[in-house]
Amino acid sequence: MNIVTLLPFIVLIGAMFLMTRSAKRKQQAAAQMRNDMQPGTGVRTIGGIYATVKEVNEETVLLDAGPGVELLFAKNAIGAVLSDDEYNRIVHGIEHDLKTDESVVPDDASSLTETDEPSDDASAASDDKPIDLGKKDAAADEPSDETEAAEVKAEEEPKKTDGESDAK
Repeated sequence: MNIVTLLPFIVLIGAMFLMTRSAKRKQQAAAQMRNDMQPGTGVRTIGGIYATVKEVNEETVLLDAGPGVELLFAKNAIGAVLSDDEYNRIVHGIEHDLKTDESVVPDDASSLTETDEPSDDASAASDDKPIDLGKKDAAADEPSDETEAAEVKAEEEPKKTDGESDAK
């Protein structure tokens, strides 16, 4: 056989070896992370639940998800062990490392364009007159012949009471 015909097979085997090696490293890192869990650490489950580790057993983890809420999870259901700062930031909204000398970027652009002076557009838009957004035609103002005929026919028919019906 020629080396040129074997080259694709060699490349394929090499790629498979590298992919399995990378996946194995990720699995070992995840297992090490789960083994390093201690009571009191914040975690995120693979389902997206944030909780604090209460007790670590051989195969399971008891989590405290809130006042009076204890959840029992398999160890492999823990997606991430979070640092205290990250857990507090996500769950409680507490920011620890805010620096006052850095500029703060606002969440929306409206605070960048607002001024203390009222704008002319705002005063014009605040008139007390209601705005009618309905469609108006000149023909809609004048009743059509069909409408008048229907009204006349309705007046001619006797009104039905609760006991009467059209059935014969």
